[in-house]
Amino acid sequence: MTDKHIDFRINYKKLKIFDEFNTKDFQYPIVLSSPHSGSDFPQEFLQNSCRSESELRSSEDSFVNELIVDASNAGIPMISMNIPRTFVDVNRDKIEIDDTMYFDKAPSADTIGSRRCRVGLGVIHRIVAQNKPIYDGLISYAEAQERIKYVYEPYHKRLKQLIDKCQKKFGFCLLVDCHSMPSKICNIMNETKPVEFCVSNLFDESCPAPISEFVGQQLSQKGYRVEFNRPYAGAFITFNYCQPRKNIYTLQLEMNRSLYMDENVYKKNADFQSIRSSVSESLIALGKFLLDFMK
Repeated sequence: MTDKHIDFRINYKKLKIFDEFNTKDFQYPIVLSSPHSGSDFPQEFLQNSCRSESELRSSEDSFVNELIVDASNAGIPMISMNIPRTFVDVNRDKIEIDDTMYFDKAPSADTIGSRRCRVGLGVIHRIVAQNKPIYDGLISYAEAQERIKYVYEPYHKRLKQLIDKCQKKFGFCLLVDCHSMPSKICNIMNETKPVEFCVSNLFDESCPAPISEFVGQQLSQKGYRVEFNRPYAGAFITFNYCQPRKNIYTLQLEMNRSLYMDENVYKKNADFQSIRSSVSESLIALGKFLLDFMK
């Protein structure tokens, strides 16, 4: 990265930050979140990035919102981010700031300097896949803070409202945070069959084991290979919203992209509808299971 200053601002009035579905009639004690499926890039961001839109989409959980929307239509509230994670990543703590990215910010102690920051994947990403830089210079910290104010915080405010509403109605809430996995990661363990679904619960810390096991069983019975907490154990949303004392639990569900799409061209494949049915059926079954589990 050069010392070039890249200074621009976003017109947030043009952006629809997220979509929500079935947020009035809760039938089950679940809230669905799809924080990384957004693909609506602010034009000012595209104009100031040194990467193509296709390259920027390599970090995206394409179509995950569509894979789970049938479950939402059956009575599970859902919130889905429209803005891509390469612009601002709502599955990070907002203090995961990489000070080296900005021309107008001195290093300070108010950021946590996490491992994700060091590799370029803090709340404001520095890189995309294959370690490619998003910018060919330094960006404005003031502009980055606007991303947090106008995109990150509204998403989390609404997500918390939905969780609180669910907990108030049922005395219980399970947040299922939905993501996709690059097939290369699923194949990296060099085992006979790649991981197809990963059920993540921070190694049994974010929800009771019977709940995680039920989700795994539902998918395994449909013929998929399911792993628990590998290759991912959970991230910020899974950790941040878990409150066992209030009967609020979290689960991260990861899906192998090659199951339902061509990752190279961001297109659905012939199995998309089958995977969509499997995922939604499993989530609806989970909702029914939880109604009994709470008794």
